[in-house]
Amino acid sequence: MSNQEKVVIVTGAGSGIGKAVALAFLKTNHQVVLAGRRESALEETLQESGEFAKNGLAISTDVADPDSVRKLFDTTKQKFGRLDVIFNNAGVNAPPVLLEDLTDEQWTNVVDINFNGMFYCIREAFRIMKDQNPRGGRIINNGSISAHAPRPNSIPYTATKHAVTGLTKAASLDGRKYDIACGQIDIGNALTPLAAKMAKGVPQADGTIKAESMMDVEEVASAVLHMAGLPLETNVQFMTIMATKMPFVGRG
Repeated sequence: MSNQEKVVIVTGAGSGIGKAVALAFLKTNHQVVLAGRRESALEETLQESGEFAKNGLAISTDVADPDSVRKLFDTTKQKFGRLDVIFNNAGVNAPPVLLEDLTDEQWTNVVDINFNGMFYCIREAFRIMKDQNPRGGRIINNGSISAHAPRPNSIPYTATKHAVTGLTKAASLDGRKYDIACGQIDIGNALTPLAAKMAKGVPQADGTIKAESMMDVEEVASAVLHMAGLPLETNVQFMTIMATKMPFVGRG
């Protein structure tokens, strides 16, 4: 199946990693559904793709709302007839407050978007992919370095990203009978407007503040495209892509 025939959903496509990935799919002639809460940001992403904007569709979506997610997938199927790839990228963090000062609302917001929202998207992707012809598809979940190791004062984000790994493993197993491949990309220190502060200094486990190495977000987009372009008989189960010198492996 050529790229022109592949239909892709990218959640959180209005900014950061999601935006970079959506643009990469658009510029390689995929048909791309851009999902996110701010339709204006999605439209800006489309416009940045220039002549390829004709290959995209922006749909305002709140992944924490199962009805909104159903609308996203129903509209995708009505418009394009199928779904080949979803990049489950939408996610939020809570303020970096002390664990004991985290509010119920802050905890619930992160769980609703990062965990529940990803499940809703996986469920709807299964419903389409298992019955289409050709059958199957690919689900790529955005984990994080936080799926392996926490930063200080990050319990909701860390817990939900660890939970993403469980979603990935279970969906990978349950998708086999439908020719659905599910993998996870764990991303560390990609240079986006939101993450730029890391290059200036962020709290470390020992209480110090240190600048951290960053990588070009376009490298992340290229990695996602590689995963998405594999035949369904092949799967990248887990990929870690990170700035080479960021403090992750070893002791810092």
